[in-house]
Amino acid sequence: MTSTEDSGTDRQGLDYYPWWLDELADDATLEGAAMNGTARGAKAVRTIVVKARELYEFQDFSYAGAFGDKGFLEIYDASVQGEPLKVVVTVTRNAEGQAQDLAVLHRPRHSLLLFSRLMHEKFAGTPLAEYFLSDGS
Repeated sequence: MTSTEDSGTDRQGLDYYPWWLDELADDATLEGAAMNGTARGAKAVRTIVVKARELYEFQDFSYAGAFGDKGFLEIYDASVQGEPLKVVVTVTRNAEGQAQDLAVLHRPRHSLLLFSRLMHEKFAGTPLAEYFLSDGS
């Protein structure tokens, strides 16, 4: 797959649903530039990804497809509260073909920091909040 048309996504990408979200290994991990530490376990990873997608005002994919033997890559533009984001998501599959390790890069830095604080707000009062910046940090 080399374009949004090939990946089945629409121009705005809000209808795009990543296959790997329903194919997470039980011990999947998620790391990101907007995160403190590594989230572990399919439930935590899925919960974080679903909430993160709710923050996006749009997703404009330039690529969503395979890379290498065990990889999947998403590259897209997005915005959160009007602030632009460039996003790269890498997914590495395990031997069973499940999504094992995910890494998410958001940039530029000011948008990444806003995104992290908004995620902290979404998870306030839960253990998942610790992965994101609070207003005081």
